[in-house]
Amino acid sequence: MSLEPATTPADAARARLEMVERIRMNRERIAIDASTRLPVLAFFGSSVFWLIVGSVFALLASVKLHSPHFLDAQSWLTFGRVRPVHLNIVAYGWAAMAGVGALLWLMARLTRAELQYPRVLLVSCAIWNFAVAGGVIAILAGYSNSIEYLEFPAWVPPLLTVAYALVGLWTMIMFRDRREHHVYVSQWYLIAAAFWFPWLYTAVNMLLVIHPVLGVTQGTITWWYGHNVLGLWFTPIGLATVYYLLPKVLGRPIHSYYLSIVGFWSLALFYNWAGAHHLVGGPIPAWLVTTSVVGSMMMLIPVATTAINHHFTMVGNFRRLKYSPTLRFIVFGAMCYTLVSVQGSLESMRSINVPTHFTHFVVAHAHLGLYGFFSMVMFGGIYYIMPRLTGWEWASARLIQVHFWGTAAGIIIYFVPLTWGGLMQGLMLVNPKVAFIDIVKYTIPYLWIRTGSGILMTGGHTAFAVLFVMNLLHLGEKRDEPMLLAEPDEIEAGAEEPMLVGVGGEGI
Repeated sequence: MSLEPATTPADAARARLEMVERIRMNRERIAIDASTRLPVLAFFGSSVFWLIVGSVFALLASVKLHSPHFLDAQSWLTFGRVRPVHLNIVAYGWAAMAGVGALLWLMARLTRAELQYPRVLLVSCAIWNFAVAGGVIAILAGYSNSIEYLEFPAWVPPLLTVAYALVGLWTMIMFRDRREHHVYVSQWYLIAAAFWFPWLYTAVNMLLVIHPVLGVTQGTITWWYGHNVLGLWFTPIGLATVYYLLPKVLGRPIHSYYLSIVGFWSLALFYNWAGAHHLVGGPIPAWLVTTSVVGSMMMLIPVATTAINHHFTMVGNFRRLKYSPTLRFIVFGAMCYTLVSVQGSLESMRSINVPTHFTHFVVAHAHLGLYGFFSMVMFGGIYYIMPRLTGWEWASARLIQVHFWGTAAGIIIYFVPLTWGGLMQGLMLVNPKVAFIDIVKYTIPYLWIRTGSGILMTGGHTAFAVLFVMNLLHLGEKRDEPMLLAEPDEIEAGAEEPMLVGVGGEGI
């Protein structure tokens, strides 16, 4: 019996070609990351700063709900000012700027195109920060529009529009110059977000701030924007991040390319109808509310397809949640996306909407979307992206654990009691036999729990900010391997920067 050689010349040649290809791809990644370094770090750094500032105002607003005389000597620290400051800082400071950083880096990686003239985007970041800071000061000084999510005075939206126009233009330039001709799932969402947000933000400011419409139309437009800024701006960026990082960290393609198609187009088709269901019982046409309810229920289609895709991509790999910081955050965020979306569809039904609309139930729902889903996904994205931009690994697994458990436990403790308490609050509100003051007293323990959860989340944010600064300044021990949360039993292939995968995979 003859023995075959262990390695044939053909095998050796193939191995050399694969090695050359890996080296080429690594050099390409390094060049792409270098081109995005300055603007992405600027947007991420700004977002972390606003996250800390927003957390302070969030705690202050939360305390005032159950202890209204706390720091009430100054008008600029009253609840009516600190609460909209918190809301706008989180929306336009933390979430939007983190989203822009992720959008720019992901688009560069997926198109395999270097970012041209990156310093121009530093101007965008500076304008954005100036607009948010100026808007915050104006609200604290009493110059507010009193329209939720749009409290900034009329001179701020044009600045934010200009800042975002630069981001959107550079995004389209990268897509035009792409070297990768396959358009990945993540790119669909990123390009959609790049087009949808300026349309939403410009339209709502023209109709409510610059040249305000009259009457009940204001309420309809307000809820249209409030819903769609989450569903057509933050959600696409969050889902794009999950669709990129899940296959990347696991080293395997997404479960189904075709489910991704269904999920994207059904989101694009149905989400923009949502919003008006919050006006059940209001002085608006009944057909408008019904259309919104139908659109909200149809959202179960993209949510189900996305959840199935994410779950079956993870099947057999849940053990990696023990090790990977990125995977922990994005899987937690993806699960929250499914939960908050299903809850939102059910909440649109009149039988549930009527007793819950003016309660803490809606507040809990909103926080699960922007924080439990989007913010947690952004945390995971930053944990993956930052070392590739700075060339330095994270300094402390313990601080990452503090960050994860503080934020994850915080949003769970926030969401569950307020959801239940809000439901009971609503049932009492529609009961004429219950005195209103008794309802107020009933909610106070839940508001104390809300403050406790806020302290947990702020602790997590502080740990994250410390980690971010240490990574930026190259503090801590230099590491050649990714920071893991626990020592794995064995080295698992594909944990970082896997080779190109097949159809449905997410780029380099």
